[in-house]
Amino acid sequence: MTIWQRQILSSFLTFFLFAIVLSGFTFVAFPLDKWADLWNRRVMDLPYGLLIITVSTISGLLVGIVQGWTWRRRFHAVDHQLDELVRGNPVTNEESDIYEMKEIENKIAQIEGKFAKQAKLAQRLSTERAEEREKSLQEVVVQERNRLARELHDSVSQQLFAASMMMSAINDVNPPEDGTVRKQMQMVEKMIHQSQLEMRALLLHLRPAALNNKTLSEGAEELLYELTQKVPMDIEWTVESIEVDKGVEDQLFRILQESVSNTLRHAKASTLHVMLIERDGNIILRVVDDGVGFVVEEAKTSSYGLQTMQERAFEVGGTLKIVSLKEEGTRLEVKIPYRKEGGETL
Repeated sequence: MTIWQRQILSSFLTFFLFAIVLSGFTFVAFPLDKWADLWNRRVMDLPYGLLIITVSTISGLLVGIVQGWTWRRRFHAVDHQLDELVRGNPVTNEESDIYEMKEIENKIAQIEGKFAKQAKLAQRLSTERAEEREKSLQEVVVQERNRLARELHDSVSQQLFAASMMMSAINDVNPPEDGTVRKQMQMVEKMIHQSQLEMRALLLHLRPAALNNKTLSEGAEELLYELTQKVPMDIEWTVESIEVDKGVEDQLFRILQESVSNTLRHAKASTLHVMLIERDGNIILRVVDDGVGFVVEEAKTSSYGLQTMQERAFEVGGTLKIVSLKEEGTRLEVKIPYRKEGGETL
């Protein structure tokens, strides 16, 4: 039933109900010989029949006022729902037995559903655009880092190598007779040697070797073997063949690169030992050197590299532990629990 039908029916029913009740009460309490007596008898100088019509009309008006107030509340509730919808808040629909109100509430629910779908689509598009921008930016950064690494390798690195060879030849073949000058020349040779280590570590940062479809074990062995060809350091490694997810491989490989780079730049070590093994469902990466060491707590707050390695380990659910003693070296250990699909350990 529509609103207008309900309103008209209610008014007529109220009017006729009061008219019938009052007329019936009159005929029972004061029997009349004929209907015309309703207009002949007067109450408060008004025909009794007119009084019945007046009372019935007033009753109908009162019912209309009450219904109008009720409908006003319902429309106010609809307006509140629309206002919440505009603000993007969830809308609570109330069950109604009136056809028009049900239709309105259904339309509001449909609009809310469309808004939710559009918002979800907009968020997804925004996320995709952000990922594309980030990917493009990363590609630009990688290209620029590779360009800088090539230029440094082709210019500064080569010049440092040439200077190192010349200083080594001078100090070995034709050392100065003056002891002070000889010590200074040896000091210069050490400085050039240290600069070469710094340059190799910087190149490792700028152009980190990627796995490029290699396994973690293959990438680690290739990296360490390449270092043995370039760095005057005794490097040993124990690397087992381990099959892990790509994400875990990448993070472990980056941690290995960062730790080796830190050793070249700061440790002044003569030996380096790397171990990558799997034991009891844990992947263990251990990097040990015999360098000068450092205060771990102080370095954690100031070293971006250590923080990055810590974050990489946490990202794959692992832990990173660093033990370092002054003049005794440093040991870095990463332990990552890993299980194959189906709950089986490696």
